[in-house]
Amino acid sequence: QVQLVESGGGLVQAGGSLRLSCATSESIFSINAMGWYRQAPGKQRELVAALMRVGSTNYADSVKGRFTISRDNAKNTVYLQMNSLKPEDTAVYYCNAERWYPTRSYWGQGTQVTVSS
Repeated sequence: QVQLVESGGGLVQAGGSLRLSCATSESIFSINAMGWYRQAPGKQRELVAALMRVGSTNYADSVKGRFTISRDNAKNTVYLQMNSLKPEDTAVYYCNAERWYPTRSYWGQGTQVTVSS
């Protein structure tokens, strides 16, 4: 069972920046994929960024060039650096961890990000 604790959300003006953190209870090397998802009111949860154990990354088109996912192996923590924030980035952001074979998915409690115009 992987436990995830997110932090770093808050209120920011459009054009500003925030960094989200996701601390894992187990070694990050034991996890196949880490990701950040978000869910805005009335919308489905969507993938924002993903980081594979081998180091490859994947981003939603809407955040490419603005958001960066990274990790600190020593701290077993994954980050989401969000720059040039827009009001449409407002959502609850969730950290996700996946193990494969068999597939198991774990979620954090979510952290609110609000971008004012």
